[in-house]
Amino acid sequence: MRKLSISVHFARAVLRHAVTRGVDPLPLLRKNGISPRLLQERDARISIERFADLQISTMRAMQDESLGYCQRVMPLGTWAMMCHAVVGSTTLGQALHRHCRFYSLFDFGPRPELHVEDARVLIRLVGVADGDIDPYIAELFLFNIHRFGSWLVQEHLPIQRATLSYSPAAQPEEYRLMFLANPVSFEQPVCSLVLARSLMDKPVLQNEQTLARFLRHPALNMLTLQYERSSWTSQVRELIRQDLMHMPELNTIAGALELHPQTLRRRLASEGTTFKDIKNQLRRDIALHYLGRRGLSIEEIAHRAGFSESSAFIRAFKGWTGVTPYSYRKGL
Repeated sequence: MRKLSISVHFARAVLRHAVTRGVDPLPLLRKNGISPRLLQERDARISIERFADLQISTMRAMQDESLGYCQRVMPLGTWAMMCHAVVGSTTLGQALHRHCRFYSLFDFGPRPELHVEDARVLIRLVGVADGDIDPYIAELFLFNIHRFGSWLVQEHLPIQRATLSYSPAAQPEEYRLMFLANPVSFEQPVCSLVLARSLMDKPVLQNEQTLARFLRHPALNMLTLQYERSSWTSQVRELIRQDLMHMPELNTIAGALELHPQTLRRRLASEGTTFKDIKNQLRRDIALHYLGRRGLSIEEIAHRAGFSESSAFIRAFKGWTGVTPYSYRKGL
């Protein structure tokens, strides 16, 4: 599994309505290995695995798959029933139509609506007043639609454009993970995804048997699953990860991909990133992963994250999270 991390902003969003629903967030945090103190740090991060576990644990504790963001409780099992209603579809277009139709049957609050417009398909959130939707529930709906659709056809669906009706609720770079480096526009009239109409003819490759495995931990699966047609960012990240201790340079990675270095730079730029950004994010995520393992020293973690000196690692880690690796580990 890829070692990824996510801003603690999203953990705070998961827990935002817990207290008003009579759920104490502290046991949930401790159960999932997240220090409550980290929630006070603006730049802190947690591993994807811990975030996914926290989200599922909180839904179960609140008995609400919408985490308190919808007008009515979304009973546990709603998502699974939607998946069963959709998985028998023949094409992606039919699956997305069923997905949106399923949520239109209930009056939870925001719901996805599908519109076919010439060469594109628009999936937008409706059922809430303009500007009256909380960022997290909008992101949760759009993220789930995109990642579940990708799982159905076994490839990451390219998004022509994702639009959000508010200013970035987290640092803009966090949306790179959420929408896989596809274009994102803020302060738009609606929250939506725009896809090419040609994608609608893609065959659904999943069935009830593969769905049963997927539903064992859908939140984690959607955050981490990779497919053969991976982005240039994913390919570069994987090649660096294989030799992180020696930290290969751009020319080496470009050669491995049989590209000219400038061509690789342009392709990464088209996905909203740079070679330097990928290296820094990979080092950060590897460090966060290993800090959760008590048997490793800070020096060993620094080495595994591609640093020749632990002092350089400590400086970099503090820049990433606002705390030293010692303080971070103490809070786990």
